[in-house]
Amino acid sequence: MARPVRPAARLVALNVLCDFQKSGEPVTRILTALSAKNRLTPRDSQLVRALVFGILRRQQYLDCIIDRFSRHPVTKMKPRTLIALRIGVYQLLFMDRIPPSAAVNETVQAFKAGRQPKWLVRFVNGVLRSVSRERDSLPTPNRMTVDGAPVLNHPAWLVKRWEKAYGRQRTQDICLINNEPPPLTLRVNTGLLPRHQFAAMLADISRVEYGKFADTALSLSDFRGDVAGLPGYEEGCFVVQDESAQLATCLLTMKKGGRYLDGCAGVGGKTTHLAALLPPDARLTAIEPEKRRYRLLGENLQRLQVTGVTTMNMDLTGFAGTAGEKYDGILLDVPCSGTGVIRRRPDIRWNRREGDLPGYQGQQLQLLRTAAPLVQRGGIIVYATCSLEPEENSEVIDTFLAEHTEFFIEDARRFLPSSAAHLVTAEGYFQPTPEQGLDGFFAARLRRKAE
Repeated sequence: MARPVRPAARLVALNVLCDFQKSGEPVTRILTALSAKNRLTPRDSQLVRALVFGILRRQQYLDCIIDRFSRHPVTKMKPRTLIALRIGVYQLLFMDRIPPSAAVNETVQAFKAGRQPKWLVRFVNGVLRSVSRERDSLPTPNRMTVDGAPVLNHPAWLVKRWEKAYGRQRTQDICLINNEPPPLTLRVNTGLLPRHQFAAMLADISRVEYGKFADTALSLSDFRGDVAGLPGYEEGCFVVQDESAQLATCLLTMKKGGRYLDGCAGVGGKTTHLAALLPPDARLTAIEPEKRRYRLLGENLQRLQVTGVTTMNMDLTGFAGTAGEKYDGILLDVPCSGTGVIRRRPDIRWNRREGDLPGYQGQQLQLLRTAAPLVQRGGIIVYATCSLEPEENSEVIDTFLAEHTEFFIEDARRFLPSSAAHLVTAEGYFQPTPEQGLDGFFAARLRRKAE
């Protein structure tokens, strides 16, 4: 039987989820800050992350269970009380290695640390003990229904949109896969070592699978530890990157002596990939306006032993005003709602609203409009998002092409492995969805006419 983990872990998880509900900030940012502040052990850090991410993936299901055993409706509970109950119920139903007594007692202790009234502590304790007694008879997540409809653990507005776009069954498949922990997908730095050699280095740590489509991808399906602790991390043997992103980068084909721009570099996942693909005498510039991401971009370039990439801490508008040359190709991996990566970032489903989409679309169109004059005749723009929403994808492209008739779409099938052809739409867009085993993504290859 596993040893009970210190109550500090439950208390940190409780505070992370309360702060997330109050602020709407990315949960990883809150999690990192509070874990560091409380100086958690690696074991406690792992438990906190498992609790936070697991609860976000199963939130509606947990609330249904709590409603069955509580005399007070979930909708009328104070946030901290409800979150404490979610933490306890999640351990009871999803964490087999934690004894039920520890799940109940340590959660109650964490709740008490917030100086709650005694009657409220007794209430939380009573609900958790009732769930513990009945847990073997409760419906599983995939069998839980409300008013005859399955509980999908996604907000109703998002489910409704996806049903309209993909149909009911495919929407359910997307939601179900989003509720499962994703594999850790890596892009091997094949400039340093072959993929099969790196796979052998990982064989004793996790079950390793080769990517379905990208020849640089490896997947670790059961690894839940610290990525920085994997062999080869410090030496730059890999970067964490889903196959969708790896394939999208390949749409920006490059030629010897060409000039290329990563217009939204972020922390450098695609920048370092482009650098690995860069032909002789070609040049790559990467720009990123946000200071924290720009710092991480530099660290990743250094760790992966990438040289010859020019980086600038500025936005695309500022860069366009000073650029003295045009480019053969530009990658625009634009800011977006992120609804395609909910499996990896479960908080996104709860801190996005349908009303956010026009704002993202306006920002995305502005980036495309700014990039257009920087592309020389015959050059390429690859526009990419990790969103499933048409407002950020096809509608952006339609609007841009109506305004810029000098550009046209090229079919992504021509630039991807034949095995990935089914991930391309009839319009020529690369558009995988999560139930296909990849992150949800969108990429369009736009060529400027030669004359």
